[in-house]
Amino acid sequence: MTSRADFAFLHPLRVRWSECDAQGIVFNVNYFLYYDIAIWEWTRALGYPSWDVAPEFLTAHAECDFKGSALFDDQLEIGVRAARLGTKSMDVAAAVFRGDECLNVGKLTYIYVKKGSRDTAPLPPEYIDRVTAFEKVKPARK
Repeated sequence: MTSRADFAFLHPLRVRWSECDAQGIVFNVNYFLYYDIAIWEWTRALGYPSWDVAPEFLTAHAECDFKGSALFDDQLEIGVRAARLGTKSMDVAAAVFRGDECLNVGKLTYIYVKKGSRDTAPLPPEYIDRVTAFEKVKPARK
């Protein structure tokens, strides 16, 4: 089971009414939005303060398993971490927590591309070093 302790980075987020269905439950597609928000904030925490200096990735895969429901006005924390660093790609593990309760877990696979292009390239060694030093749970290497 995923726990908060697995993440060096947790981003706070309060559920807004527009993200909920008629029952006040977060509509499932919004969890991917939450992941995306947290991944950008994680990127800032890694030391890339703006889009023009951040590495560029394309999304290749996204999945989410639901364990519980977030509700309108819940205070959540979204954890993200690099779970695997490959040659040209990485897997990011994500989870949404309400307190200590894990509401869902996700996995996103990103392909690294050369800045301003869609040409794949190897992950830069500096990026690998930065991510590895940041994470509590060290990413698998492949």
